[in-house]
Parts: sequence; C-alpha cells; structure tokens
Amino acid sequence: MDYKTVTRGEGPMEKRKSLKNTIYEAILSGIYQDKYKPEEILTEQSLVESFGVSKAPVREALLTLCNEGVLKNLPRLGYEVVKLTTNDVKEVLRFRCILECGCLEEICGKLTKEQLDTLQQLNKFCCSQASSENMQTHWQHNEAFHLQLIAYAGNAYAYQQLARSLTLLRRAYSQFYWDKWTPSIISMDMKSHKPLIEALAKNDLDRAKHFLKEDLADFGY
Repeated sequence: MDYKTVTRGEGPMEKRKSLKNTIYEAILSGIYQDKYKPEEILTEQSLVESFGVSKAPVREALLTLCNEGVLKNLPRLGYEVVKLTTNDVKEVLRFRCILECGCLEEICGKLTKEQLDTLQQLNKFCCSQASSENMQTHWQHNEAFHLQLIAYAGNAYAYQQLARSLTLLRRAYSQFYWDKWTPSIISMDMKSHKPLIEALAKNDLDRAKHFLKEDLADFGY
C-alpha cells in the first residue's frame, strides 16, 4: 500500500488527515493481527520510517489511539500497546448484556419477517467457510450480526456504544485467541445465534435474553 496516495485536489490539511486516518487504521489492524503485541513499545520514528511519511500524521494517529485507550504514551520511550485483562473483558461483557437485553425488550414482538430474514442471513455469514478460515473475518461477521440486532431498536446512541464495546472486544479477541484460534471456535461462538432468532420470531423475550446471555458467555478467556 502506498501511504502517500491521496485524493486528487485535496489541500494540505485534507492530505494530512487522510494520511493520519490511513496510519491509524494500519496500526489498529496490526494490533488485531498480532503484528503489534500487547505491551510492545511503538516509536514515532520507527513508524515514520515504516510508512514513509512525515512525523505529523503519525503523531496524530498515535495520539488518537492513546485517547481511545488502545495505546499508552510513555514519555521518552514511545507508545505501549495496552494489554487488556480478563477483568476488562468481563466488565465490557456485563455492559453489553445490560445494553443488548434492554434493546431486545424494545424489539421483541415488533420485528418484521424481512428483519428476521436479515438476521438469518447474517448468521449464515457467521457460520460460513470464509468465517471459519479467518479469525478476523469471523469476528467481523459476528460484529455485524449484533450491530444489526441493536439497530432495530432505533437508538443511535445505543448503537454507538455497542460499536465501541465491540471494538475493544475485538482487540481482546485477537490478544487471547490469536495463537490458539482454530475453526472449532466457530461452533462455540455461534451456537446461540439461531435459537436467539427463533425466540424473537416467536416473540419469546425470556428465551431471547437467555440465548443472548449464552452468546456473550461464550467469549472464553
């Protein structure tokens, strides 16, 4: 990838923003893919050399990742990749349980056949061969399923908070599973999706909540 490529006609500020966003995504992707490991120190100079750009967009990307809790600024040393703990994961999963169960209360009994069919199709992607062969693809499909489910509640703030939670859990998923992930994890992660959809189709809120909680509990660590 040519990190210097920008859209024709952009001014200096737009170019720097484009580079900053590209570098931001590249660093985050490197963390997801275990290129940058937990507690590893990233330096501004090494990233400048790696991406072949000036210091400004690299520094801006690093500061954004620090603000999001992905990196930690260590003066005179660099930027440490934050290591997530099992307690971090437990807290986010508890939050997700409260948030998503609340949204189930909003949507149960109101979903159309087309909406239920969409959830079924997303679950097929979750269980597809492409999902079983690649951990990141697997996570992206699972993420899409849960975001679509909460989107039906029509609450943009709830959607944003779930998206933020999933971003953190994606880092944890990579951290805990990267060196031991196998396609067999698919069956563990996805077994509650189908009965959850079936419960929603039958307007059975209690069972829908039960299977959502089981789905969240399947995040083993």
